[in-house]
Amino acid sequence: MAAELLRADPVSDQEQRVVDAVLRCIARWGVAKTTLDDIAREAGLSRATVYRLFPGGKDALLESVTTSEVTRFLRTVGSRLDEADSLEELLVAGITEAGHHLTTHAALQYLMVHEPETVLPSIAFGAMDSVLRAVSDFTAPYLARYMPADDAPRAAEWVGRIVISYVSCPADGVDLANEQSVRRLVRAFVLPGLRST
Repeated sequence: MAAELLRADPVSDQEQRVVDAVLRCIARWGVAKTTLDDIAREAGLSRATVYRLFPGGKDALLESVTTSEVTRFLRTVGSRLDEADSLEELLVAGITEAGHHLTTHAALQYLMVHEPETVLPSIAFGAMDSVLRAVSDFTAPYLARYMPADDAPRAAEWVGRIVISYVSCPADGVDLANEQSVRRLVRAFVLPGLRST
C-alpha cells in the first residue's frame, strides 16, 4: 500500500487547491459540518468544478484527501529517513518527523478531539493491521540497512505501534515532535529492545 501511494500521480493545481481547502474546513468545522459548498468557497471554485474534479461527492473527495495526506506524510518521513546514517539517527529522525507531522496536523487534531469516531476506526482493532502493514512495508527497507532483513519488518511494526500509541494517547515526558525527547526514548527503550531481538 505504501509503495503504491508513493507512486501515485501528482494532482493538478486545482485538485490540490480543493484538497487544501478540505483540510482547512475540517480543521475549522470537522468532517460532519463541512459541506461541498464550504469546500468550493474555501478553494475559490464553483461547486460544479469540485464535482468535476472529484466525481462521487463528499465521500470520494474525503478519500482523495486521505490518500493525498498519507502520500505527503510518507514522502516527508522518507526524505528524513534517507538522510540518516545510523540506526539511532534513523529512528530519531523517523519518529520525530512522524510525531511532528501527526501532532501538528490541524485537521487530524480537530478530528481526534471533536470527531474521534472518524479516525479511530482506521487505527483500531482489525483496521490497525492494515495500518501497521503499510508502516512496516514502508519502513522496513530503511531499517534493513542496520539490522537483519528478516527482523526489519517486525521492528518497523513495533516502532509504528510506539508512534501510534503516543500520538493517540500522549504521555508526560514523551514529546514525539521534540528530537531530544525522542532521542531519550530511542536510547532508553527502542534501541535496547531492537538489539535484544
